[in-house]
Amino acid sequence: MIRRLPQLMFAVFTALLACQAGAAPIVDVAAVKAAQARGAIIWDVRATPLYRKGHIPGAASIGDAGNVLRNPVTEDFIDTAQIEKILGNAGIDPSREIVVYAERGNPYAYFGRLAIRYFGGDKVSVFHDGIEGWQDAGNPVEAGDATRVAIALKLTPRPELVASTEDVVTRAKSGAVQIVDARTAGEFLGNDVRAIRGGHVPGALNIPYEQNWKDPETNAKLSRRQVPDNKGAGLASADALKSLYAGLDPNKETVVYCQSGVRAAETAAVLETLGFNKVKVYDASWLGYASRLDAPVERETFFNVGAMNGRLASMQRKIDELERMIGELHSNHAKSACPAGKVC
Repeated sequence: MIRRLPQLMFAVFTALLACQAGAAPIVDVAAVKAAQARGAIIWDVRATPLYRKGHIPGAASIGDAGNVLRNPVTEDFIDTAQIEKILGNAGIDPSREIVVYAERGNPYAYFGRLAIRYFGGDKVSVFHDGIEGWQDAGNPVEAGDATRVAIALKLTPRPELVASTEDVVTRAKSGAVQIVDARTAGEFLGNDVRAIRGGHVPGALNIPYEQNWKDPETNAKLSRRQVPDNKGAGLASADALKSLYAGLDPNKETVVYCQSGVRAAETAAVLETLGFNKVKVYDASWLGYASRLDAPVERETFFNVGAMNGRLASMQRKIDELERMIGELHSNHAKSACPAGKVC
């Protein structure tokens, strides 16, 4: 019983947080079933083929939410009127209780939560263990498309819930806010440049979002076939998470960023669960900050367009050579299959 006390305290805290804010940021499978029984909307943010292959019964879908709701170039939200139609056609009403899920640990589920909150919702949670956690618990899934009644929506964005580039530039210079960079170490150090500049916001603390998991190396291990499933992407224990963020002050304003706000959304929800009460996602994140050339950067590096073009040209030459070789193989095969002097 003594060993279970921290977990029990964490559960009690989460329940209290749910009462105060309308919904716990992160929920387990039992909470999903309870929400279902209350008539909550379950939102599957995965791509349509995955959704149709099998989803929580009755779950709504708009397809790959990260692509559908964002501009593919800037990765900012598309026009609000478009989002009203997309969510409305799927029967997803931000004013109602909503549980969002994807695969276990997938940060796009947290992006879904961020989107619902940004457009007016307060009763939205993430089922971190996702479709795998649902099935591991012995629950059924359904294939195809769930039928939901379309609704008319009028959404009002709440920009005060997220940090803007101006906010981050100003506060980073003054040191008035603690900043968490949820990207990889390579991105943070400027070795992996994914925008016009590489590096990080001065003073930011680098804690990659996968550190929130039981095993941060889960995705790498899966790609190398070292583990049979993604159970390692389950959320780490409350004690482990408290230790991970022990260097931060829960009472101080905290801004979390990544490349475009997706990974940051997962870390922000974890911090809220731990009792951080002034957490904001920097929605534009590194794409927005790096393009602001007067914004100070530590470990600054610049994107090398010439080197990229050289790599692309080299890749194209290899593709051309492969296509030539394949063409020769087809031609030789056709000749060997047709005896000389005959029309085949």
